[in-house]
Amino acid sequence: MPTFLVALALAALVPQPNSVDATACAAPYVLDRPLRFAAGTDRGGFELLRERWSALGIPAPVLAPPPAIADVRRLRTSAGGDGYDLTVTRRDVAIGIRSGSASEFDALATLAQLPQRTNGQWTLPCVRIADAPALRWRVLSDDVSRGPFPTMAYAKQRIRTLASLKMNGWSPYMEHVVVDPRAPYVAWPNGYTLAQLGELAGYARRYHVTLIPEQQTFAHMHETLKWETYAPLAELPHGYLLAESDPRTYTYLAPLVRGVAGAAMPVPFVHLGADEPLDLGRGRTPRTPQVFADHVNRVAAMLPAGVRPMIWDDAIQKDPSILGLIPRSTVVVTFHYGAERSFRGYVDPIANAGFDQMIAPGAANWNEIYPDLETAYANVARFGADAKGARGMLGMFMTVWHDDGESLYEATWPAVAYAAATAWQTRPVDDAAWHRTFARAFFGSDDPAYAADLDGLQAIRLLLRADEGDAPDYLFWRDPFDPRVQARAARLDLAAIRTRAEAVLAHVWTARPPLHADAVAPMTVGALRYDHLARRLQIGKEARDYYDDARAHATKRNVGSVYRSLNVAKYLCWEMRDALAAIEPLYVRAWRAESTDGGLPRILVHYHAAAADAQRCADRLDTAAREDYDGAGTLPPWETVIPSAK
Repeated sequence: MPTFLVALALAALVPQPNSVDATACAAPYVLDRPLRFAAGTDRGGFELLRERWSALGIPAPVLAPPPAIADVRRLRTSAGGDGYDLTVTRRDVAIGIRSGSASEFDALATLAQLPQRTNGQWTLPCVRIADAPALRWRVLSDDVSRGPFPTMAYAKQRIRTLASLKMNGWSPYMEHVVVDPRAPYVAWPNGYTLAQLGELAGYARRYHVTLIPEQQTFAHMHETLKWETYAPLAELPHGYLLAESDPRTYTYLAPLVRGVAGAAMPVPFVHLGADEPLDLGRGRTPRTPQVFADHVNRVAAMLPAGVRPMIWDDAIQKDPSILGLIPRSTVVVTFHYGAERSFRGYVDPIANAGFDQMIAPGAANWNEIYPDLETAYANVARFGADAKGARGMLGMFMTVWHDDGESLYEATWPAVAYAAATAWQTRPVDDAAWHRTFARAFFGSDDPAYAADLDGLQAIRLLLRADEGDAPDYLFWRDPFDPRVQARAARLDLAAIRTRAEAVLAHVWTARPPLHADAVAPMTVGALRYDHLARRLQIGKEARDYYDDARAHATKRNVGSVYRSLNVAKYLCWEMRDALAAIEPLYVRAWRAESTDGGLPRILVHYHAAAADAQRCADRLDTAAREDYDGAGTLPPWETVIPSAK
C-alpha cells in the first residue's frame, strides 16, 4: 500500500491513532457496495458510522444476519484495558476487541473517519492500527445555565458528536436548571426534569458516553436565591452563596443532589461545584478551611454509595489545608485558563497530596465573538502535556462557558475536538496542520477553504489582541463615539480585521459541508460581527470627521458641502442600524439550531438597544441639520449633538 495514501488518511483522523502501519496490498479496499457488519456489532458505533458514511455519499453499511459472512470481522483479543486494534486489507476489515467496554466502539469511530476519496471512488487504505487513549476520562463540561440551553435533540446530537471524537463523558453544568418539583418556577425559562436527565444519560450510554451531572451546591446559586422562597438560605441577601451555617441549606440540597445523581445512575462521579465561594466570610458564616470542607463533606454524603464527589480546585489552591479535611475519594477538577507556560504548579499540589484529579482547560469561547482559538489550543496543549503521567490523573474535563449568555455551542467544536485529540493521543496535536485535519474530519470535506476560514477567524482574534484586556464581545456592544472606545480603535488595524473577516464570509456565505453544516452558522455570524465591529469603530471616527467638516464650512446657510457632510454622517449611523438589523436574524437562526428560546430575548435586547442608539444618532444629526444649520446658520460642537462623545 503506498505510504502516502496512509499518511493522507491519517491526516484526516481526530484523534489520530497512536500506531499506524501500512499493510501490503496492491490496492485499497473499495467501498463500492454496502459494507457488511456482523449482527452483534456495537450498536452506537455502527449508527455513527452509518450516519457519517451516508452523509458523505458512501454506500450505507448494513448488518449481515447469520449465516451471511460479514466484511468486518470481530476478533476478541487477550489485550486488556481500553483501546482497540483495526486492520484493513484489500478483502476485509478486522476489529480487535480488547477488554475495555468501549473498545469496539472506538474502533468503529476510527473506521468511520478512515475512508478517503481517490480517483472518484471511496476507499479504505490498507492499514494496521493499534490504539489506546492517553487519558482514561475525556469529558466535556457544557454550561447550560447562563443563557444558551440545549434542546433535547441538540443535546443528543452534541453527545453523538463527542462520541465520534472518542470523548466518553458529557457533564452539563447546572446552577438552577434542574426542574425541582418543590419550586419548578426556579428553572424557568429553561430546565431539565429529572426524567429528561435520565433520558439523556441513557442515550449517552448507547454511545459509551457517561453523563456526569455537574450541580452547583455552594456558590453560583443566585438564580435560586433571588426567589424569596430560598432567599433565607443565602449568605448575603439574595446572594450567590448558600450559607453553610444554616441547616436549611442541606434540607434544600439533599433532594436536589440525590435526584440529579439518581437520574444519571449508574455514574462514577457527580460534580458538586464549590468553586468561587467569594462571599464566604462576608456574611453570617466564617471563612475557614473547615467550613469549606464541612460543606463538601455534608453534600458528598448525599451521593449514592460508590459515586465519587468532584469539586473545583480554586479554594484548594488558595488553601491546600482543605485537602486534609475532605475524603480521599474526592476528585479534584483543576481548572485554569489562558496560555500559561506551565500548569504544573496547579497539578502537582493535588497529585502530591494523593488525590485523584482531572484537568479542566477551556474553549475560550466566553465573552468572545468567536472563540479565541489560539488561547484555547495553547491552554489545552500545555495543560494536557503537564497532566499526562501525573500521579492520580484521571483525565481531562474540557470546559465550555457562556458567561455573557451569548456564545454558541456550535462555535466551540474546533477547540473541543482539539481537546479530544490531546486527551487521547500520546503525542501533541500538530498545530500547523490542525485546521486542515479538523476540517476534513469534522466537516467531511477536502476543501481547504474551511481550514482557511478557521485560520482567518483565529488571525482576527490576534489582531484584536493589540488592545489587550477588552473582550471582543464587550467592544462590539460599546458606543463607537465614546472617546475611550475610539482611543482603543486607534491601536487596531481595522482594515486588516475587515479584510480577514470578509475573506471568511466569501466562503462560508454559501458553504454547505456534508457534515456538521450547523457549525458554519457561528463562523458566518462571527465573521459578520468581526467585520461590523471594525466598521462601527471606523464609523465612530468617520461620522465625526464628516460632521466636523460640515461645521467648519457652516459659515453661512445653504452651503451644499455642509448638507452633504451632514447627510453622510447620518447615513453612517443608518449603516450601523441596518447592519445590526441584518445580523440579528442570522444569529437567531444559529441559536435556534441548538438552544431553546428561553435565553434568547435577553440577547436580542442588545441588538435592539444598539440599533436604537444608531437611529438616535441619525436623528440627532438630522435635528442639527434642520434646527441648527437651517434655522440658525450654525452647527453646535459634535459633543453637543452626540452626548456620548464627551
